[in-house]
Amino acid sequence: SGQTVVVQDGVITEVGPAGSVRVDASATIIDGSGRYLMPGLAEMHAHVPPGANPPRDAVEDILFLYVANGITTIRGMLGSEYQIPLAEELRRGDVLGPTFYVGAPSINGNSAPDPAAAERMIREHSAAGYDLQKIHPGVSLETWDRMVAVAEEAGFTYGGHVPADVGLVHAIESGMSTVDHLDGYVQAVASDDVVAQVNTGQPISLRGLVEGVDESKIDEIVQLTVERDVYVVPTMYLWENLYGTEDAEPFLNQPEMRYVSAGQKLAWRNQSAGGPSDEPDAVRAFLDLRKRILKALADAGAPIMMGTDSPQLFNVPGFALHREIAVMSDAGMTNQQILESGTAAVGRYARDHLKLDDTFGVVAPGQRADLVLLGSNPLDDLDNLTDRVGVMVRG
Repeated sequence: SGQTVVVQDGVITEVGPAGSVRVDASATIIDGSGRYLMPGLAEMHAHVPPGANPPRDAVEDILFLYVANGITTIRGMLGSEYQIPLAEELRRGDVLGPTFYVGAPSINGNSAPDPAAAERMIREHSAAGYDLQKIHPGVSLETWDRMVAVAEEAGFTYGGHVPADVGLVHAIESGMSTVDHLDGYVQAVASDDVVAQVNTGQPISLRGLVEGVDESKIDEIVQLTVERDVYVVPTMYLWENLYGTEDAEPFLNQPEMRYVSAGQKLAWRNQSAGGPSDEPDAVRAFLDLRKRILKALADAGAPIMMGTDSPQLFNVPGFALHREIAVMSDAGMTNQQILESGTAAVGRYARDHLKLDDTFGVVAPGQRADLVLLGSNPLDDLDNLTDRVGVMVRG
C-alpha cells in the first residue's frame, strides 16, 4: 500500500513510497488508491490462427481477448511465417495485443521423418527468427538426438510434446526446455511391469496406468525436472475437458462462448460426443494423478508456467487461463505459486531459455510495463484476477 509506480517509454522507471517518488508534472496519473497492482499474466501455450494468411480481423480479435483478460504475454505454439512480423507489430504498438513469442512450425513424425529433415528445419527456423522450436509426437530417437545437437549449435531452444520413442527422462536429460501438457509424466512414473507391457505393444488402460504407478518414481522425475531447470506448462483444464467431459452443453453455455463462432462450437460439441472412453472412476483417478504430479513439481520448486492450449476444446482465448488457474488451485498449488507461474517464472524463462533481452514479470524498475490493476487482492482469492480495473501493455 501507499506505493507509486512510474512508467516511461514502456518501462517501469521507479517504484517506491508515494511520498518519496518524484512524479513529473506532465505525467498521466492513474489513481490506484485501495486497489492492487500486479504484473500482467502470461499464456504460455497459445495458438494464434495458423496458415499463410488467416483473416486479419480474426487474428486481432484473438489478440484482444488475451489483453482484455489481463494477459500481456503469449507464447504461440503453432507457428506460421506471418507471425514473425506480427510479433514486431505488437512490440511497436501498431496492433493492440500481448507481447508474442513465436514458436516455429512443429517437428513431428511427418515433418521430420529422419535426422536430416530435423536438422534442416532447426537451421531454417532459427535463421527465420522464430523464438523456439515446437515439438509434436512421432519423432524417432535418432531424429531427436540429431535435432538436439543442431539446436544446441544454433542456440535454439525447443519444447512441447515428448515423443514416445524419446521418453520424458531422455527428453529432459538432453535439454528439453519446456514439457507441455505434463506430457510423459504419467508414463514416467509407471511401474516397470507397466513399462514392459507398453514396450511389448500391449494396450494399457487409464486404470492400468494409474494402478501401476511406482510412487518412488514421482520423486525421481520431479527432482530431475528441478535439477535440469525444465519448465512445465501443465494445461490442466484442457485435460480435464478431454478426458472428463460427458455433456458439452454446460461448457457451451459459459459466458465466454459469446466470443466463439457457431462453427467452432459445433466442432467442439462433436469432438466431445460420447464422453470419455474409460470408466468415470478411472478417468477421475487419472486426472487426480496429474494433479498430484503437478503439486509435487510445484512444491519441489520446479518452474511452472501457465498455459491452456487455447483454442482447443472449450478453451476460449484469454478466458481459459482463468479456468486453468482454478484447476491449478484444485491441485493444491498455493495462490503465490500460481501467480508466479504466470508472471515472474515467465520472465525468467524468456531470459534463461529464449535468451531474449526482455525484462518483465515483476513490478520493479527496469521491467517492461505490463501491468494489471485490480479492485481486490488476488493473493486472498484468485477469482479476484477477474476484478480488473485496467490493463497496461508495454506502457
